[in-house]
Amino acid sequence: MELTEVTQLIRQELPLIFRTNPDMRQFILDLTRTEYADKRETTDRFDILLGEIRAIGAETRAMREEENRKWEEQKQKWEANQQELHTMREEENRKWEANQRELQTVREEQARIQEEQNQKWRENQDVINAMLQEVKQLNRKHESTIGALGSRWGLYSEGAFREALKGILVDSFGVTVEQVTLRDEQGEVFGRPDQVELDIIIKNGTLIICEIKSAASRSDVYTFWKKIKFYEAKYQRKADRRLLISPMVDKRAEKLPGELGIEVYSYADDVTGLA
Repeated sequence: MELTEVTQLIRQELPLIFRTNPDMRQFILDLTRTEYADKRETTDRFDILLGEIRAIGAETRAMREEENRKWEEQKQKWEANQQELHTMREEENRKWEANQRELQTVREEQARIQEEQNQKWRENQDVINAMLQEVKQLNRKHESTIGALGSRWGLYSEGAFREALKGILVDSFGVTVEQVTLRDEQGEVFGRPDQVELDIIIKNGTLIICEIKSAASRSDVYTFWKKIKFYEAKYQRKADRRLLISPMVDKRAEKLPGELGIEVYSYADDVTGLA
């Protein structure tokens, strides 16, 4: 028989032989024992593997339980922290609201005080303004009264003042002061026909025209200059000197005399060049 036929025959008959012939079954088991484990060994290995699996499972459960325990602890700590934070936040909110109420109270008190101060200031301003109005009215009355008195005094004293200064010039310098009155028909000096009065000093052929006033304003200086021009044109003679003697000269007129060639003296004794 060929090997192929023998192999085919064994495949057909071996299962029946294995079931019905114990010796042959034992022979086949002994022959193939090295190729697989027997039932006992398989059972032992399975038990060992199962034990290992159980051990791993127990370790896994222990690890899981430990993780769960740690997670629970962390959860409890987190919840405790959250509760503490919530309590702290509520306390901070309570303090903030209390501070806001206190701040609002302070602001309202400051606003009340400021309003009271403003009201007092306005009342004081009203009183001060009323007093200022009264002072202004009194000043106007006093100025009017003093002005009227000053005008009267000026009119009455101008002549006496002029005569006194003439006496000083005559006594101190030995000159003659003459008052000249001219008629200005064309109104060259005052803008209308009027008399023009001048004080004239003539010494050794020198012509000096004087204006002696208790007080001199800018317009007085300019009028004096027009009087000089009127005199010079009328007599065809130019004045050698032009003197304005006055103890009170308006500050606004300080530069004008120099521009017009007029010498200004506060006192007659200060005049030079007459001796």
